Order: sequence, then structure tokens, then C-alpha cells
Amino acid sequence: MYRILIRFYEELNDFLPRDRRKTDIEFTFPGRRSAKDLIESFGVPHVEVDLILVNGESVDFGYIIQNGDRISVYPVFESFPVKNVTRLRDLPLRNPRFVLDVHLRKLARRLRLLGFDADFTDGRGDSELAEISEREGRILLTRDRRLLMRRNVSRGICIRSTDPWIQTDEVLDRLRLRDECRPFTRCIECNGLIDEIPKNGSDKTIRPYVPEGVLSWCDEYFRCSGCGKIYWKGSHYEKLKSIAGKFFHGDGQ
Repeated sequence: MYRILIRFYEELNDFLPRDRRKTDIEFTFPGRRSAKDLIESFGVPHVEVDLILVNGESVDFGYIIQNGDRISVYPVFESFPVKNVTRLRDLPLRNPRFVLDVHLRKLARRLRLLGFDADFTDGRGDSELAEISEREGRILLTRDRRLLMRRNVSRGICIRSTDPWIQTDEVLDRLRLRDECRPFTRCIECNGLIDEIPKNGSDKTIRPYVPEGVLSWCDEYFRCSGCGKIYWKGSHYEKLKSIAGKFFHGDGQ
């Protein structure tokens, strides 16, 4: 039997029963166990962890727990630089490219509105989501903590809220992305980049897709490089601009 003392810090406590939050936990178990297996046995996905200290020394997920170990588990840090002390990942988590599971459609649209690369498609299973995340280096966003415990997932966030507005705040705050928002640079529908249509070629390229009433007053148009959707700054633009302005620091477009 192995007897250890373990403590989880900050938002990692969200995954624990109330009686185990923000306190040292005495834990006994039989047989050999890695740090990753031990941490996830408490319901904490490994992708939520940025630093593991065992008896004051940083270890990786493959470390084999020893009898009497004192273990401290820390979440993704917001301001404290852990690059020189953590052994868990070579690259920082805060590369704002995402892949989202089937339950986060509205969150995907809001992230796209703010200019983030948010890959979302209906019908994807857990294996496909995990593969895309690992292959393309995307941060996997999901409310399914079991999905984040897959070995081939190294970058992910477990979304706590069911409200898409709060979910958006969660992602921006966890990764400190409010200053990185670039509203209206991505298509809400397909995630493609949006480019301005040159004025000298706008008439013939947009006329079939824009109402006559809009053509009579608007001379500035934009096209999605992915699906070809045409955008212009009408009443819908002002509404979306108001929504986007709630999430980021800046003047928008």
C-alpha cells in the first residue's frame, strides 16, 4: 500500500467534492501508479494541470508515485511564468486555436465573432475531436472531463458553465485573451477568414448576393474566404459590434 498527501490548487478544486477542496488530502492506494493516473483518479483532467510538485520538485505525468510523497497540483497559470520549472508540456497552452465538441456550437460562434480560430462541426465523436486537437495543436474545449483525460489530448479546457455568454468569459479569462480579440475577421458560419472586397470589382462580384436596397447605399463589402458569404455593415453589424464589445479591450472595427 502507498500512502501519500496531495493538494489541488485554485480552479482545479472545481473538480473535487466539497470536502476535498483547498485542503491536504490523505490518500492510500495499492500498486504502482503514475502522477497522471493519480491526478485523474480524483476527476481532474491532466490538460487542466500545468505544474506538479512532488516533495518540492517539479515532475512530469509519468513520474511513479512513491510511498510518503507530498504532492501539489497546480492549474494553468495566468501570470506566474512556469516555463523553467514545469515538466508537463514544451509549448504554452495559450495558443488561441480551438476545436469544440458538439455541445458548444454557440460558444464556437462567439469565439469566431471575436476573431478566434474555432473549429466546430456537428457529429464529431470523441476520438475525432482528440485526434484533431493533437494533430493541429488546437485547444480542445468541452464539458466532458472524460474526453480531456484521453492520453492523446495534451491541450484542453473543461468548460464549467452551460451558459454560452459565461462560457466565452471563461475561455477569455482562463487564457487571458481579451486583448487578443479581433472582431469581424472570421466568418461566424464556417470559421473562414474575412477579406475586404476591392471597390473596383465589388459591383459584379456582390450584386447576385446582396439585396437591391443595400446596394443603393452601401459601398463597403467583405467576403468569407471559406464559404464565400458576403458581409456588410448594416443593422446586424451594429448588433454584433455591441455583443463583441462586451468581451474585449479595444475599439473593434
